[in-house]
Amino acid sequence: MEDRCCMPKSHSKPENHLDESIVRRAETLDVLDAIFPFERREQLAVLLTDDDVATVKRLVDDRKRENTIRALVSDLGYLQAWSLATTERALPWPAPEDLVLAFISHHLTSREETALDRNHGMPRHVEESLRQQNLLRGSIPHAPSTVRRRIASWAMLTKRRGLSGVFDSASLKDAFERIEGDSGRQPGKMSTTAITDDLLARLLSTCTNDGLVGLRDRAILLLASTAGGLRRADVANLRVDDLSTEAADTVRKKKTRVPRLTIRIGKPENSEQLSLVGQAAGTLLTWMAEAGITSGPVFRKVDQWGNVSRRTLTPQSINLIVKTRAEKAGLDPKLMSAQGLRSDATTRNQRRRDASAQ
Repeated sequence: MEDRCCMPKSHSKPENHLDESIVRRAETLDVLDAIFPFERREQLAVLLTDDDVATVKRLVDDRKRENTIRALVSDLGYLQAWSLATTERALPWPAPEDLVLAFISHHLTSREETALDRNHGMPRHVEESLRQQNLLRGSIPHAPSTVRRRIASWAMLTKRRGLSGVFDSASLKDAFERIEGDSGRQPGKMSTTAITDDLLARLLSTCTNDGLVGLRDRAILLLASTAGGLRRADVANLRVDDLSTEAADTVRKKKTRVPRLTIRIGKPENSEQLSLVGQAAGTLLTWMAEAGITSGPVFRKVDQWGNVSRRTLTPQSINLIVKTRAEKAGLDPKLMSAQGLRSDATTRNQRRRDASAQ
């Protein structure tokens, strides 16, 4: 597809100077303290405009779910970084159709197509800028679902500003269909295998005697397999503030008392609460205690020396953990993913409820 973005492109990374406006935006973005770590908020203060920050503030004031705010703000930060690298300007609102078409071309055109025609695909200097800022980690082209999600966020943020966009235009729909058709890419399933109790047991067995990494991975597997409503992004973004242990509410099982751990997704007044008990709750509490986690992200990176980072895991990391454990268990990692844990969770939980009722 022709890259029709008509704006000038820069071959150098734009400079951002620490001035009063950035400091002011950073102070306003402190409302995201429970959603993003300090370093990420500082980065957003540089990338976003004053109007962007005002929009983010309205999202928080409207008590949108934390996962919704996290996704919208992350996509907005990425879009602004891409626009600055591509045009040397912040995103215009509403965005012209040519700019949206350029975004699609940059992210869905393969490297082979870009090599044949430099009017297609993401320019090298744009890719390098995004990678230097740690905003672009995966390969290019992106999955169509990722690009569609970011454009959906773009459209939603445009609407939040009281503006109408071009996101439903026939040109954009044709662009998606043409690029996906030319590349032969088809939307794929996250996992072709539902991770049943037997498969889960094999994954959990690989976590034994694997130090803090094994303890963390065991907590992740049990959490994702027990709380069927959680996506891998929900697991990765879980924070200590989302958890509450109700000491007075315990479950008796074989003459023992097991603490009940209630996991809140978003704000209690407008979202469903999920409960963990037994092995899943105990393992999660043990991981947090052993890792010394009392605030911030629950699931974090652990280096080869057993040091626990302050940085949270990404949704992709959750998926990689499942695949790594599958490989260690002698299973085909290509058939396993975090989605497999979620897909069988409903059936698994129903069996457990039936067994408890007998």
